Amino acid sequence: MTELGPVAWPPAPLKTERLVLRESEARDRAAFIELFASPEVGTYIGGPRPRDELELAVPEVPGRRPGLFVVDLDGTMIGMITLDRRDAERPGRVRPDGGEAELGYMFQPEAWGHGYAAEACAAALDWFANALPGEPVVLCTQTANDRAMRLAAKLGFTEVQRFQEYGAEQWFGIWSSDTPSG
Repeated sequence: MTELGPVAWPPAPLKTERLVLRESEARDRAAFIELFASPEVGTYIGGPRPRDELELAVPEVPGRRPGLFVVDLDGTMIGMITLDRRDAERPGRVRPDGGEAELGYMFQPEAWGHGYAAEACAAALDWFANALPGEPVVLCTQTANDRAMRLAAKLGFTEVQRFQEYGAEQWFGIWSSDTPSG
């Protein structure tokens, strides 16, 4: 049992046309540090973290936990996808008690604009729909993040509400395997 529910973790690697979604490994440590230290990546998530702090804080095998997939292109980590339970204390929910699975993702700036995020997120959502049928997935992003807004629409998320959080307007949407997208 994981924080996602009765799901065996880690699953076998998920393969798409160009990518592999897998559990993290020690060889991914430098890529995790790059991701969290990147000013571009940090634009809509509170800014970059100081590299020296990350060097001290990031474990030898980072991100090894239920719900976190490394996105691998030709043997190199280009990003990560998370499916975590949304904190019920935060604004935005579709159930009265909250706790929905929330999709999150971060990709290296060099990987932007190639459709990798859409490909990887779709694979993670398909996996989730098979692992927990009928369970909704939510996504929250700043309305100012045009790329994330386009990706949410492409993946089939529909808007539930908007609210202010972290000093910016947030878009909150839902995806369900029970609702055909398109």
